Amino acid sequence: MITLSPTRRSVLLAASILGLSAGVTGAASARGLGALIVSSSTYATPPGTIVVGQALPNSAGVKAIADATYPTVFSNDSVDANFGITSGITLDATLGLGTNAGGVALGQFAGSLDITALTGISTSFPSKSELALNISSDGTALTFMGYQSPVNALDVSNSNTPGHVDATNTDTQTATYRAVVSLGSGGTKVIPVAAYSGNNGRAAVLIKDIVGSGQDGYLMVGNGGNGSGTPPTSIVSNTGVQLALAGSASPETQVIGTPQGTPGAKNGFQYGFSVTQIGQPADKSGKDDNFRGLTRFGNQIFVSKGSGSNGVNTVYQVLQGFTPSNPAEAAISILPGFPTTLASTMATLPVAQQFYPFGLFFADATTLYVADEGPQSLTAAPNAGLQKWIFNGTKWVLAYTLQKGLSLDTPYTVANYPSALSPATTGLRNITGSVDGNKVTIFASTATYSSAADPGADPNSVVQIVDKLKATTLPAGESFKTVRAPTSGTVYRGVAYLSCTSVSACLTLLASR
Repeated sequence: MITLSPTRRSVLLAASILGLSAGVTGAASARGLGALIVSSSTYATPPGTIVVGQALPNSAGVKAIADATYPTVFSNDSVDANFGITSGITLDATLGLGTNAGGVALGQFAGSLDITALTGISTSFPSKSELALNISSDGTALTFMGYQSPVNALDVSNSNTPGHVDATNTDTQTATYRAVVSLGSGGTKVIPVAAYSGNNGRAAVLIKDIVGSGQDGYLMVGNGGNGSGTPPTSIVSNTGVQLALAGSASPETQVIGTPQGTPGAKNGFQYGFSVTQIGQPADKSGKDDNFRGLTRFGNQIFVSKGSGSNGVNTVYQVLQGFTPSNPAEAAISILPGFPTTLASTMATLPVAQQFYPFGLFFADATTLYVADEGPQSLTAAPNAGLQKWIFNGTKWVLAYTLQKGLSLDTPYTVANYPSALSPATTGLRNITGSVDGNKVTIFASTATYSSAADPGADPNSVVQIVDKLKATTLPAGESFKTVRAPTSGTVYRGVAYLSCTSVSACLTLLASR
């Protein structure tokens, strides 16, 4: 673990994110004020970084068909399925976003923090599932994941990690550590991890005193493996929910989840959830736990799966019966009432039965909001957008899905972005929120689809909606408002919301992080 400027953490956030020297005072309503943090990345790779005809880091010997000019650079994805390019990470803060004025965004932009300049950690620009933001269990740290790689590096997101090499991985980029970045009162910390070899780490949260063990740790979710044939045990144990103990000098992590199946088997070997738990035939080892959404509520961890052709696209609970010395005691199971349909058959179902869960937010113990990115096509999908699930004492029931204002599946134009590639919003990805009485304010990053070779690089938005907590049927008039409009060359990824009751309270709270 690397700690950066621990004594300067408050100064860095106050000066760089919040711009405290500029008079951030006054006009916003004190009630439900809050502060929204957004993670983003902006493409800034010089065109000459890639030369047409140059070899790409792919074992098939493929060559680049486009230089590094945005957005045509991602045409290389058509010849190299691993193609990606690392870019810088930015966090920005806005004050005054809350439930006042009917949910209309009243925010005052307060500045940005260049995470890559501070930590050296980058993201894979087109990787849509990266940079989720989470607040620690004690409210003292903001965490997310990236790569221990400089910007402008190719194909890092499918690279092996040191010590977890899959010889069948077609990505020949240098083995690269993933990393957790923690920003908080304890300093700015970078925790290199060997997890998620062959794929990407997506989210992390700091848990203090894990189930009374006296140890703090970072729980992470992501995907592992990019090879063919039987995945090595060191790859299967490298995916799903992982734990990195705070203060550990080793990049090795512990896989969380009860082992299922036979180690070394091509099918059925999983840590955590296996489709055999719901009576289905075993599928590819390691892939049932290809998680991307992560949230903490009370003392429990919840994760989601919404992509890939294995496992089940649904919402799961990670039962914290484990300790750092016995991670196999964690059972991972589908929340009662949530879909149990195999991902391999999802696309063949009527669209009303398709689910692609992403971000999660608990408004209370019986109300769960689920972001659904929808099918990656221009298809009218009734479950895409923001789903509201209610627990009836026995199981979770889908009450309704909020879509108004998202203009789903309608292409939009973006200045300085090719009109032929005009993306359309298909649903939502990461979400966060706050509760004020009967009002639940949700912020989300949007999911897109376009004719681009990699729609993960599309310019997307950040949106906001206010819902009635106690409503069980779709309320009239609720509609999404745009908080961040699409900008050519920029992608919005994670969102985190910090509640406070006044401008001064927001500044104090954010500076302390």
